Amino acid sequence: MGALETEVVEFTRDLIRIDSSNWGPGPETVGEAEAADYCANRLRETGLDPEVIVTTSDTRRGVVVRIPGRDPDRGALVVHGHLDVVPAIASEWTHQPFAADIDEGFIWGRGAVDMKNMDAMILAVVRAWQREGFRPGRDLIIAFFPDEEAGMVHGSRWIVDNRPELFAGATEAIGEVGGFSLTINGDLRLYPIQTAEKGIHWLLLRAARRAGHGSLLHEDNAVTEIARAVARVGGHEWPTRLTPTTERFLGELSRAYGMAHGSDDLVNVRDKLGTLGLLVGATMQNTANPTMLDAGYKVNVIPREATAAIDGRFLPGYEEEFEATIRDLVGDEIEIETLNSDIAVEAPLDSHIIDVMTSAIRSSDPGGKVIPYMVSGGTDAKALSRLGISCYGFSPLRMPPDLDYWRLFHGVDERVPIDGLEFGVRVLDEFLRKA
Repeated sequence: MGALETEVVEFTRDLIRIDSSNWGPGPETVGEAEAADYCANRLRETGLDPEVIVTTSDTRRGVVVRIPGRDPDRGALVVHGHLDVVPAIASEWTHQPFAADIDEGFIWGRGAVDMKNMDAMILAVVRAWQREGFRPGRDLIIAFFPDEEAGMVHGSRWIVDNRPELFAGATEAIGEVGGFSLTINGDLRLYPIQTAEKGIHWLLLRAARRAGHGSLLHEDNAVTEIARAVARVGGHEWPTRLTPTTERFLGELSRAYGMAHGSDDLVNVRDKLGTLGLLVGATMQNTANPTMLDAGYKVNVIPREATAAIDGRFLPGYEEEFEATIRDLVGDEIEIETLNSDIAVEAPLDSHIIDVMTSAIRSSDPGGKVIPYMVSGGTDAKALSRLGISCYGFSPLRMPPDLDYWRLFHGVDERVPIDGLEFGVRVLDEFLRKA
């Protein structure tokens, strides 16, 4: 095992041990600062001079450093990861979530796949290059962001809005979520590359009616009105809409499973993918899921107001359809407030950078095949895309065939296979040398 593989394991465990749980904007979210300082120090040890960026408070910190390439006229490549993780309830875990235990060939802990493994891979590759004296073909902009897990307002969105010069000249970016293996059979593994992600539209529905006594006849009830609106939204069947990314993804999946690629087979293809199939289904349509209800303060008082929260996600090119449908479903008497919104993105499918990803994967896995896909959630790619940067999810991992990769995200007993992590850092090294 070389220094590249040794360091990626060490750094992954070190970062997991830093509890960077993102509890939102409150005082509980403090670990991002320690994680940022850790990454900055590992880079400084090799002679680089990264900038630690304080965003909205001293505890919300990111790190950015530019590594000059041999050809300054080529567009720069952003290589990014996020430092925060979702919280974990220790009593639910087999191993303590911030202990980074090694067991059964895995590193266990919150952030093992989302995404301190990629942060560690970036650090290990950059440090190896500095020791070697290697210069990439074009400028690389290394970025570690806070606050990805809570909407990016205190992280990449803030940095892009306030420090866009850090990304001057960048044309492409890689980050999460892609490059993981999906085993079809012993000779074929698919490596989905994220080329698109849905947009976000989180909504608050509000019904305001007449308050009154719970024992009386009352036809103007805010709770009843919000319940009807929520039922209509939650029960709506959104039409299937296939973007270029999803069309290509389903075609490749159909060929891999030896199935005809047609609308009658879409469900069959999706159902073969386990948990990934739930994501694929979500990228074939807009979605709007009711998530919270709030009304009243006493059982015998009809409240004046009732509210409901909706987690809305729209496909690239279908934001207007989403908004018009929601307005129609809830009716004119329900007020709609936007809690959070962000763009949908879709990068070019036929590009040199995907060719290089394919070459890097196949150098370590001759049975590997790269295919594009869309993710139903949101990543830091949204902020970078506002600068005209084409963003791809490529954080390579070779996963055991029987391990459900998607259940590890935000799940109990999150873990990463050590041999898969070592595979990933070798692939990332080769990719970045040729990108």
